[in-house]
Amino acid sequence: MMKFKSNKGVGLGLVSTGLFYNTKIFAENKWPAPTSWNDLKSKTYGKKIVTPPINNTYGLHALIAMAQIGGGGENNIEPGFKTFKDDINPNIIAYEPSPAKMTELFQNGQAVLGVWGSGRVKAFADTGFPVAFVYPKEGSFALGVAACPVEGAKNPAEANAFIQFMLSPAIQKVMAIGAGFGPANTTVTLTTDEQKGLPYGEDVKKLKAVDWDIANAKREEWTKRWNREIER
Repeated sequence: MMKFKSNKGVGLGLVSTGLFYNTKIFAENKWPAPTSWNDLKSKTYGKKIVTPPINNTYGLHALIAMAQIGGGGENNIEPGFKTFKDDINPNIIAYEPSPAKMTELFQNGQAVLGVWGSGRVKAFADTGFPVAFVYPKEGSFALGVAACPVEGAKNPAEANAFIQFMLSPAIQKVMAIGAGFGPANTTVTLTTDEQKGLPYGEDVKKLKAVDWDIANAKREEWTKRWNREIER
């Protein structure tokens, strides 16, 4: 189970941030599937890359990933900004926060590669569009979906019972297949098809966690800098 230090909430599922790409376009161009965060720097894809801005967690994860690859991280974000400014920015068609616009950019062929969450990509793929999620070899970032009873509410027993129901194997499986949540209940078994594109089994071990104490304290400063230097 996914527990929190405060012991006031519990994780219901897991998604991750990584890359996604148009499998049809890549196949037609005989491009190998992306494998690394560094693929965002590649001139191969022209100006056909899309990523959310850093006021969106997916975009923030990408910035931290680039900082880590450059020898920094949450404590030293400088390499991340440098990489985005010098190497990734020329390839970006849009820093897009809207899921609807993100899918539209892929559907009309303006974007072929991007940064997004595994749950979002699964929902997109489930429409029949030729898109796939990639866990970059340097590691993807974990995002938890959590629940907690409301403190002081009138029906605490019922609230806790509902959370336990959400953690039951049957409901966890529904959430995995329907919403792309990697199960928080480790007793849940998924077939190869059911686990496609969501954090499950060995893929969970590859996920990294952001130090949110550092990132949250710096986020406003980083966002102002992003708007000034990157997304102008």
